[in-house]
Amino acid sequence: GPKIASRALIRDQYEGNAMARIMSFIMMIFIIVPMVAPALGQLILLFAGWRAIFFLFLLLAITVAIWLGWRQPETLPVERRIPFSIPAIIRTTGLVLKHSKVMAYTVTAGLVFGVQVTYLSTSQAMFQDFYNAGKQFPLYFAILALGIGMASILNSQLVMRIGMHRLTVNALVGLIFLSCLLLLVGLLTEGVPPFSIFMPVFFLIFFCMGILFGNINAMAMQWLGRIAGLGASLIASVSSLIAVAVSVSVGKFYNGTVFPLAIGYLVCAALALLLVISANKSRLG
Repeated sequence: GPKIASRALIRDQYEGNAMARIMSFIMMIFIIVPMVAPALGQLILLFAGWRAIFFLFLLLAITVAIWLGWRQPETLPVERRIPFSIPAIIRTTGLVLKHSKVMAYTVTAGLVFGVQVTYLSTSQAMFQDFYNAGKQFPLYFAILALGIGMASILNSQLVMRIGMHRLTVNALVGLIFLSCLLLLVGLLTEGVPPFSIFMPVFFLIFFCMGILFGNINAMAMQWLGRIAGLGASLIASVSSLIAVAVSVSVGKFYNGTVFPLAIGYLVCAALALLLVISANKSRLG
């Protein structure tokens, strides 16, 4: 709900690169929060019991609800609103699903997010299997998450000058290169890269991801106009389904080496690059 609404609010107020700039900050929050959550949860448990976590949920929900209601006015004018009805929903859904550019960027978002979810599901096992770093895992996890935060801040500055398409292509090319580098190092080290190589490479991978998340979602949303609300719901639903499929497909091959994840990044980045280039060249719709 809040995730969909925030995207629609942004689309109502911004377009093109300006929307990508704002979306970078939003996606930075969406991605970084789940990544630093283990460290935050561990910190809370050091000073309070498990019930404190749920009290924090309640406090945050109340705070955000009050803040949003107080500071955020309605963004969609009355004359642009679509009456709620089943036929209107079906008709609008068809328009979104038939839009080639929207669906291309939606699939791209699913591929990119899917391989990142694979990392999230296997990262603790990798750190433990590779480096016996179970206790230090939250710290290393948070350090890598900084790459996404730094990229999102940089992207918000560069997107107005370079453009979201060019930034996205460059980030995908960088992701392909880093995946190949990870595979090469893995081949030379029996699938377990040295920690001194693993951390910098994955920091740069996360940096590329930080560039991608905001821009891809902005490119998908920019074609939706006054149907941004339902469009955002469909984009999130379809991309999430693809992400789950990618995560399950790649994650089940984890074998105590870096190869499955590196191959997953490589394949998903290559497919995403093809989709982004073809969508940019295709005609409207």
